[in-house]
Amino acid sequence: MMKYWVCLGLMILFVGGGGLCPLKGVSGIGVNWGTQSTHPLPPSTVVGMLRDNGFGKAKLFDANSTILDALGKSGVQVMVGIPNDMLSTLAGSMQAAENWVAKNLSSHISSGGVDIRYVAVGNEPFLNAYNGSFLDTTLPALQNIQSAIIKAGLSAQVKVTVPLNADVYGSSTNLPSDGDFRSNISTLMLQIVQFLSDNGAPFTVNIYPFISLHDDPSFPFEFAFFDGSSAPLNDKGTIYTNVFDANHDMLVWALQKHGFGNMSIIIGEIGWPTDGDMNANLKNAQRFNQGFMTRYSTGQGTPLRPGQLDAYLFSLIDEDAKSIQPGNFERHWGLFSYDGQPKYALNLGTTTSTNGVLVAAKGILYMPQKWCVMSPSASLTDPQVAPSVSYACENADCTSLGYMTSCGNLTASGNISYAFNSYYQQHNQLDSTCNFPDNLSVITTQNPSTGGCNFTVMIATYYSSYSSSTASSVRGCRQHPATAFGVAGLLSYVLYTIL
Repeated sequence: MMKYWVCLGLMILFVGGGGLCPLKGVSGIGVNWGTQSTHPLPPSTVVGMLRDNGFGKAKLFDANSTILDALGKSGVQVMVGIPNDMLSTLAGSMQAAENWVAKNLSSHISSGGVDIRYVAVGNEPFLNAYNGSFLDTTLPALQNIQSAIIKAGLSAQVKVTVPLNADVYGSSTNLPSDGDFRSNISTLMLQIVQFLSDNGAPFTVNIYPFISLHDDPSFPFEFAFFDGSSAPLNDKGTIYTNVFDANHDMLVWALQKHGFGNMSIIIGEIGWPTDGDMNANLKNAQRFNQGFMTRYSTGQGTPLRPGQLDAYLFSLIDEDAKSIQPGNFERHWGLFSYDGQPKYALNLGTTTSTNGVLVAAKGILYMPQKWCVMSPSASLTDPQVAPSVSYACENADCTSLGYMTSCGNLTASGNISYAFNSYYQQHNQLDSTCNFPDNLSVITTQNPSTGGCNFTVMIATYYSSYSSSTASSVRGCRQHPATAFGVAGLLSYVLYTIL
C-alpha cells in the first residue's frame, strides 16, 4: 500500500489557527495572510478583502504592528505567529516572553481593538529538514508564552498552540487506525500535547494533499480530491475516499491512543497552488479548494470527527519573494494574485461570495503599462544571454517558467523576455533594470502576455521603493538554505529551452 498521508508536506510554509466564535453572517473559515512579497498590498486593503469575502479569521506569521493596527475593530479574529528564530530567546528568558506579550498582545488588544485568539509558537519546528534545531526550545518557549499570557490576564481569550506539519505522526501500515507520533519525537510530542490539554489549547496541523501528489509519482491522483473516483481505503470498516480525511483521522487515532481523544484540532493550512508545477494549475486548485469548502460549509467533518472543521485556507495572496523550497509552486498558493485579483471562482459559503464570486481588492494602483523584453535585434546565441537570464531569475521570480506551468510553452525569446520583465517589474520599472549587456533588452508598451502566460505589471502601492537590499531583508526571501537548489533547477530548465 502506498504512503498516502505519512509525509504530507515536508515544506516551510505558514501556519494557521482557529477562532472561538465565528463572526455573525460569515462561515468562520480562516485564511493565512502572508507578506513575503516584493510589493505587498497595503494592510488596510487586505483587511478590506477579508471582510468583503467573509473571512472570519486570519493567520499572521509574525506580530507585524502595522498589520495588527489595520485589523483593529475589524471583526476578524486573529492568530499571531512567533517565528522559529525567536524560540531560543523566548525559551531562555521569561522576561523576553513577557515583553513579547506586552508589545504584541496586550497593547493591541486593549487599545487597538484587535481580536487576538491564538499565538502560534513556532512554525512547523519539528520538520526533519531542521535536523532537530528546535527540539529543545519549542516547549520551553510555549510554556513561557503561556505564563506571560496568564500574567497579563489574557488567558481567557488567548490560547497558545504549536502549528505542526503532518510529518509529526505516521503509520507503519498506512492505515489511520495505526497512527502514532513519530518515534524520534514521541516523548516531546506527548509533553506538548499534555501542556496544550492542560491549558485548553488546540492541536494545530497543516495538511497538504498536493504535496502527497508532488512527492510520490505513484500517488493516486483522484485520492487527493474530495470528489475523486479513486478506490476507497477501508480501515477496519471505516471508509476513506480522500487523503485529507485519512490523514486527519490518523492524527485523531494518535491522540486517542495517548488519552487525548477529545482534544480539539485546527487545520492550520490547507490549499492548492496554481502554478510552478505540472499539477499546480487553476483547474486543480479550484477543484480542491471548492471541494474542501463545500464540506466545510456543510459541517461534514471526517469519519472520526464528523462535526464542523476549524480550518485556515492557504493562502490569501501569492508571494513572489517566498522561498521556493521545496518547489516553484511555493509562490503560487494564493486564492488571489499578487494584486488582489481573484484567480478563479470559489464559493466560500458566505453571503459575500455568493455564486463563487470572490471580491477583488479595491483601489489598486499599477505602474505604467510597459514591459522589458528581449530586443528584436538581439541574438539567442549571444554569450551574454545565459548569464543575464540567470541574474534576472535569481533576483526576481521566474517560477511560472518550467515544464507544464502557465508560461511553459513560451519560445526561447519568450523565456528570456519573461525573465527580463520579472526583474524590471520587481525593481519598479527603473530604466536601469532593463539595460542588460550587449543591448539584449528593450522597453516596450506592447503587452507580451500570451494565452495563460501573464507578463506582470507591478502594483505601485505601499512598498513602491523596492530594491535588492529590500529583498534581502524580507523574511524568507531567498534566504532558506535549500533555495539555491530550487533556483538552480529552474534555471537549468529555462536555459535548456534557450540554448
